[in-house]
Amino acid sequence: MNSSQKQSKFYLILILGLMSAIGPLSIDMYLPAFPSIAKGLNSSIERVTLSLSSFFIGISIGQLVYGPLLERFGRKIPLYFGLSLYAVAAFACATSVSVEMLILFRFLQALGGCVGMVASRAMVRDLFDVKDNAKVFSTLMLVIAVSPIIAPTLGGFITTYLGWRYIFGMLIIVIGMIIAGIYFLLPDSKGPDTSYSLKPSAILSSFGSILQHPQFLLYTFSGSVASAGLYAFISGSPFVFIEFFKVSQQHYGWVFAFVASGLIGSSQLNSVLLKNYSSDQIIKAALLFQSTVAVILLGTAIIGIANVYSTIILIFLFLCCQGFIFPNASALSMAPFGHNAGNASALMGFIQMSLGAFMSAMVSVLHNQTVVPMTGVMAFCSLTATLIYMFNKGKTVQNPSIELVEEEEVEMINTL
Repeated sequence: MNSSQKQSKFYLILILGLMSAIGPLSIDMYLPAFPSIAKGLNSSIERVTLSLSSFFIGISIGQLVYGPLLERFGRKIPLYFGLSLYAVAAFACATSVSVEMLILFRFLQALGGCVGMVASRAMVRDLFDVKDNAKVFSTLMLVIAVSPIIAPTLGGFITTYLGWRYIFGMLIIVIGMIIAGIYFLLPDSKGPDTSYSLKPSAILSSFGSILQHPQFLLYTFSGSVASAGLYAFISGSPFVFIEFFKVSQQHYGWVFAFVASGLIGSSQLNSVLLKNYSSDQIIKAALLFQSTVAVILLGTAIIGIANVYSTIILIFLFLCCQGFIFPNASALSMAPFGHNAGNASALMGFIQMSLGAFMSAMVSVLHNQTVVPMTGVMAFCSLTATLIYMFNKGKTVQNPSIELVEEEEVEMINTL
């Protein structure tokens, strides 16, 4: 691989990573502003948290819409439409005069932005050798994981010195940069397919065929339930750290950055481990360790011995496990679908974000002025994911292997 090819690969992964990071960036940047938003809109943090739940719901529904559109119109046209909708909705969020308006426009913002998440996963399957997908997803995690490190700190700074409304202005600028990168640097990895039907019956039939694949079911559901624990943390962390542990908004950004850095280290270590271990082996070990950490985390909260330092360390370890689970589960879920990658990506994203939205809402529903709701939902997610994997592994997939999937494999360099 010459220097020009390496540079093309770098820009390709960077743009795909930024597309994948739209959701996390949109969430993490405004978390430190929850108290200021509540005050500015004459509401409460619990009500503002519903704007986070509506964002998750928008991402869930939107992915089912964009899957078929990405198959029918190619990858770029739906991207331009969705990201433009995101920018308009972000402006509306910035000018909201009530929490109800914010909840509505956050839903529309998610409905537009989720196209980046769907398209990026599909394009990984389009552009890269199927055997390299887990490593590529690990590299994307490096870009994605930067957002929870930078975004909360930046969001806290903007809130303190400019006001929370300017956070959405910053997001509009970021989206503009991503659109420019898509136009100038990203190849259209799959052109329009006029034979693809957008009739509801055809779309449902396509989704149904994907749901019948045992490898997709096993790794999508075990990976998605585990990921829902991350969304429970995102939803509950503003109250836990800012209100319960009395951490300042600026320091909350640093706390969030530290625990999220576990995603960076583990996702990059995952690429190294894949040289000696299979994706399936890594998922199993990560799920077991994450469950152990989650039980300890919940135990400290129930007994009443949780403090800010122990909570930070245990959540750091919890998120480290996610850096191993996400890329491997995503690769094994997507591997069987070379010609239907858009719909497979959409369905996987819908399941993941639906569970994330539900668990995020449960943290608010169970809110009791303690750390228990957040840690309890996180423990429930990790334990349930482990049980799903253990009880269904032998029944559904005997020898999962992305090397053995019989699909047309696209050579990475030739596509660029």
